Amino acid sequence: MWRFSFSLYVFTYGVRFLKKTPWLWNTRHCWYNYPYQPLTTDLHYYYILELSFYWSLMFSQFTDIKRKDFGIMFLHHLVAIFLISFSYVNNMARVGTLVLCLHDSADALLEAAKMANYAKFQKICDLLFVMFAMVFITTRLGIFPLWVLNTTLFESWEIVGPYPSWWVFNLLLLLIQGLNCFWSYLIVKIACKAISKGKAGKWNPLHVSKDDRSDIESSSDEEDSEPPGKNPHTATTTNGTSGTNGYLLTGSCSVDD
Repeated sequence: MWRFSFSLYVFTYGVRFLKKTPWLWNTRHCWYNYPYQPLTTDLHYYYILELSFYWSLMFSQFTDIKRKDFGIMFLHHLVAIFLISFSYVNNMARVGTLVLCLHDSADALLEAAKMANYAKFQKICDLLFVMFAMVFITTRLGIFPLWVLNTTLFESWEIVGPYPSWWVFNLLLLLIQGLNCFWSYLIVKIACKAISKGKAGKWNPLHVSKDDRSDIESSSDEEDSEPPGKNPHTATTTNGTSGTNGYLLTGSCSVDD
């Protein structure tokens, strides 16, 4: 819920801020008069807000549940923190705001899908997951390279020319794009597994995803797969009956009922 609230707020703030800027509508404005571009209060707040969030993710990752992609997420947080700080110091904040807002667009949908999954609202979870996958792949494999990388690689070269910081900045952006490709592959893989599993019975993309990213909380894992011989719905009462408060259980209950 915390992650959903922050993701929704920061994306909404980014959209409201960017729609008033000229570089949203014409990315060449990211490089006009560079590096002598004013740093407005709204832009400064946006950057500090994003930087503080990624620092919190960096620290909380070590106390969170261990997942298969711990190393990749750690690399992503490192690159994100360095990229935000580097673009701020080099006054590349205009194009930096485009990168931040674009990458925030799908996060709220993912967190909402997780909440629906934990609350057992399966149909809502399925819908949100599909929406998340469509937004993620469209923004990160389509809009990001065609819009943002186009301006950082080609328009900036034409307007201000290459310089040492330019090479570092673009290498970091290309590394981020490589991670985007990897996660898009995982999302497609998760969807394919969920569809194939759905043909046999139950479609649940977020439960299938734990095989790839292990992104389900440990309590959910324990709920879905109890140890052999253990029946969580069976208890022995003082009168010798098998049940709860003396009520007999005619058969074993399934967690997925």
